[in-house]
Amino acid sequence: MAEKVRVRVDGRELTLTNLDKVLYPEAGFTKAEVIDYYSRVAPVMLPHLRGRPVTVKRYPNGVDQQFFFEKNRPAHTPAWVRTVRLPAPGSTKDRETIDYAVVDDLPTLVYLASLAALELHTPMWRVDDQGGPQPPDTMVFDLDPGAPATIVECCRVATRLREVLREDDLEGCPKTSGNKGMQVYVPWSHRSESPSEYAKAIARRLEKERPDEIVSQMARKLRPGKIFIDWSQNNPAKTTIAPYSLRANRLPTVSTPITWEEVESCSRPEDLVFTAEDVLRRVGELGDLMAPPERSGTGNEP
Repeated sequence: MAEKVRVRVDGRELTLTNLDKVLYPEAGFTKAEVIDYYSRVAPVMLPHLRGRPVTVKRYPNGVDQQFFFEKNRPAHTPAWVRTVRLPAPGSTKDRETIDYAVVDDLPTLVYLASLAALELHTPMWRVDDQGGPQPPDTMVFDLDPGAPATIVECCRVATRLREVLREDDLEGCPKTSGNKGMQVYVPWSHRSESPSEYAKAIARRLEKERPDEIVSQMARKLRPGKIFIDWSQNNPAKTTIAPYSLRANRLPTVSTPITWEEVESCSRPEDLVFTAEDVLRRVGELGDLMAPPERSGTGNEP
């Protein structure tokens, strides 16, 4: 029988099991370490998760074993986990609605980590206090390198993307995907067109400007050696890996906010690979690089 450990997190009781199970075999990184990482990074991660319905990617037996996506919260989810019921158009399971968990607090984040929900994916919009979906508050450009291109080439594209955004008085925040690519997040509030329409127009413009380097179309046959600017991630039905989420790689890499200086100076793919340990150290030194001005700064202790 699996050993059970009862803990209190911000006044909520949780039962944790299999804490010594190794979820990242090559790194020897256990479930206990996954929970510890999410607990310590929570001060900077939670502001990016609050109000957003979460889709998780669970690896109950580790990153080298079978996984599954989970949108509908599990039946055994504690009653104190905030849940929102939203329409599910095009559901592969013929559902009319889905009951999503919303990670508004530390206990919920720890609970999901205890389920081996290694990856947390969120949309670019939030729900209000009554659970109603709101207009997008963020636009994302997902830069995906087609081999042999790498994140080094993504950085070159991101630098040009930054220049184009600034023409419209928009400022992007770069982060690694934690895999091979990166994203640029842009706060979105006041424009008349949708973020999807705007992002598509920018992607098409950059593709026309640098056809040997950039592609804006989904077809995989067009991607080798180029950077695919995936503007479609702004579709309200889609999600993107959340800032500070772990990724299910051989090492516990993290989707990590980075500086524009790091983008401009990247010369090797490994320059922008950050593990959980790296990220906790960075947060201690740099704070949340994706925080709005009133919340940014150093000294956020993970």
